[in-house]
Amino acid sequence: MLTRRMGDCLTDKFFTMSKKNYHVVPRGDGWAVKGAGNERATRLVNTQAEAIQIAREHARNQGSELRIHRPNGKIRESWSYGNDPYPPQG
Repeated sequence: MLTRRMGDCLTDKFFTMSKKNYHVVPRGDGWAVKGAGNERATRLVNTQAEAIQIAREHARNQGSELRIHRPNGKIRESWSYGNDPYPPQG
């Protein structure tokens, strides 16, 4: 039986869900929705607009971030759906 103690970092990671950021990236003749750190795409679609819609839904559900890339691979936009402090600190 696994018991969890308050402040125990080793067991805390088993009880919290990690937030995965999503990227919309060019792929061949279309666009891919990828989770950060994944080698394989979550979805492949024909248009960037489709990919953005899918990635936005995933990011909102996860409370994570969305990065939209240009055809050259550079980041065009970045959106956060997490628990950002307002106003920003610092």
